[in-house]
Amino acid sequence: MAQLDVQQKLAILADAAKYDASCASSGSVKRTSRDGKGIGSTDQGMGICHAYAPDGRCISLLKILLTNSCIFDCHYCINRKSSNVRRARFTADEVVRLTLSFYKRNYIEGLFLSSGIIGSSNYTMEQMVEVARSLREDHHFRGYIHLKTIPDADPELVHQAGMYADRLSINVELPTVSGLKRLAPEKSAERIEGAMAGTKSAILDTADAKKRYKSAPRFAPAGQSTQMIVGADAATDGDIVTKASTLYDRFGLRRVYYSAFSPIPDASTVLPLQRPPLMREHRLYQSDWLMRFYEYTPGDVVAAAAATTGMLPLDIDPKLAWALKFRGSFPVDVNRAPREALLRVPGLGVKAVGAILTARRWRRLHLADVARLTVSVAKVRPFLIAEDWRPVALSDRAELRPVVAPKAAQLELFA
Repeated sequence: MAQLDVQQKLAILADAAKYDASCASSGSVKRTSRDGKGIGSTDQGMGICHAYAPDGRCISLLKILLTNSCIFDCHYCINRKSSNVRRARFTADEVVRLTLSFYKRNYIEGLFLSSGIIGSSNYTMEQMVEVARSLREDHHFRGYIHLKTIPDADPELVHQAGMYADRLSINVELPTVSGLKRLAPEKSAERIEGAMAGTKSAILDTADAKKRYKSAPRFAPAGQSTQMIVGADAATDGDIVTKASTLYDRFGLRRVYYSAFSPIPDASTVLPLQRPPLMREHRLYQSDWLMRFYEYTPGDVVAAAAATTGMLPLDIDPKLAWALKFRGSFPVDVNRAPREALLRVPGLGVKAVGAILTARRWRRLHLADVARLTVSVAKVRPFLIAEDWRPVALSDRAELRPVVAPKAAQLELFA
């Protein structure tokens, strides 16, 4: 087989990395050098890829695999052992040189590095750690680094990864243990969660040490994240939401990412023939948003799903679905209702609710005041009472959905 050059490897391994959705840099912090030297930054304003800082700035990352060869044979993975794909492999030095070259051309501000398993879990993890070590120590790189860690690797290697990387992520792969056993029998839910628990412990320990000693080293300061594949097994939206909430609570995750299953060439017969609607992935992200920022419980989100199927409606967002299902909770008085009740009003976002709570301390709010804080006052009106508005006719309608639901599927988060 002809030897591949770096450009050919990049084409293969960048394309292979596109299936990993957990590429984000939220929570990153600026790294400084004691000697004032160093290259790379997560504080620049421009960016060219889909990774964003907490304030909305785009952080451009070189997103690649170390190799798309793998000793595992997970049914859903295009890089599985039995897959008929063109294989490639970077050396650690090639990844380092690529990262620095891309940065110096102002293409990127950091690196997202994942990998198939080649040789053994420990050997693969050693190579990934070497990339991060070389960038930090040999080249004084201060940009963002996200490493996808390997649950079966020695904990000491994972610890070393956290000393160099801003964020670590360990994919749980599938929402249910039964789904993982069926589609990835060589992987263990117990080992995956054990590795996540170890990462959480290290993050907490080093954060505590940092409070007491300024010179204490940092461990994955941007935390850890994970990814679940949606639609490859029989898990319902209710199963996925419940699993995500458990992961947040047990392991202190920064984010759970959802990736709609995409059919792959020469797919296993146990996989679905078609990918799930992309809108399903979007609704799960909205549900995740509700739990993280709108004080919804997993039970609240599950209640918005269809009782017979456990699936969230695709034509309306889960917040609106919950409001339509629990009409007895509405309308709420915009001048009197507590924050948690206002957050349940479809069309009111966190910022809008904050503005309402501040403004009503000084005067009574009218519907026009609320309209200035939301994208669609028509969506809001049936669910609230203002100084000059009470939705008597609308709230009594037997079928409110056509009044407030969009005519086409919506792709926004909550206004």
